[in-house]
Amino acid sequence: MSARNSNANKAAARERLREERERQARKDRARRQVIVAGSTVAILAIAGGVGFAVVQANKPSHWEAARDSKTVTAPKNTSGANGTTVVIGKPEAKKTLELYEDSRCPICATFEQQVGATIQKDVDAGKYKVKFIGATFLDNTDNGEGSKNALSALGAALDVSPEAFTAYKAALYSERNHPAESDDTFADDSALIKIADSVDALKGNAAFQKNVESGTFDAWAMKMSATFDSSSVEGTPTLRMDGKKVTSAGSDNAPLTAPEYTAAIAKALAG
Repeated sequence: MSARNSNANKAAARERLREERERQARKDRARRQVIVAGSTVAILAIAGGVGFAVVQANKPSHWEAARDSKTVTAPKNTSGANGTTVVIGKPEAKKTLELYEDSRCPICATFEQQVGATIQKDVDAGKYKVKFIGATFLDNTDNGEGSKNALSALGAALDVSPEAFTAYKAALYSERNHPAESDDTFADDSALIKIADSVDALKGNAAFQKNVESGTFDAWAMKMSATFDSSSVEGTPTLRMDGKKVTSAGSDNAPLTAPEYTAAIAKALAG
């Protein structure tokens, strides 16, 4: 082979090698660009996901939003600021019994089952009126919603009539329907509506059902709960007449039987 041909072949080989290296270099650069771009997208996606999660975590819950709402729809048959004054009974009755209850409270259920009929009889007779103050503090023990949701549903019943409110409250506290304190049954709208079917004025009542399901009175319930929280009452059930607690003889607790209640209320009315 001549020296010229040998040198030309070597030069051609070197040129092919250079071109191959450049092609490989271009491929490597392109690959790195794809990897960097992909990593950037992934980082942005993760950051966006974290950001969304943080926003969602810091977003007020439905009930927090209801609590802070400036717009409050109050049920009919209420009065006072945000409709949080709920008085059941004859307007001419001179005395007013304040009744503080939490819908999930098991002792309230016992009280209503044993004493509720006696209270209704007294109210119908005009012996006194009942001012209802609803609480929701039991939801705080397990991040529940039953007390708040039931109070809102009571507002929906009150919007129908005071009689529907009283009957529905009795149904919620009945032995048949009242859940254990640890059971958040009342958080379920369908459960509240099912219980309402035992009340003639609420059975199949489309307006009542719509108000329960749409949370029409959720903000009202939270304002009512705030009324309880701002009182000096520490537990439920609590009864007051003329600012004084109504209790069983020799006790600081509300009377839980009809005879005890009759004696305690007679003393309160005379005082």
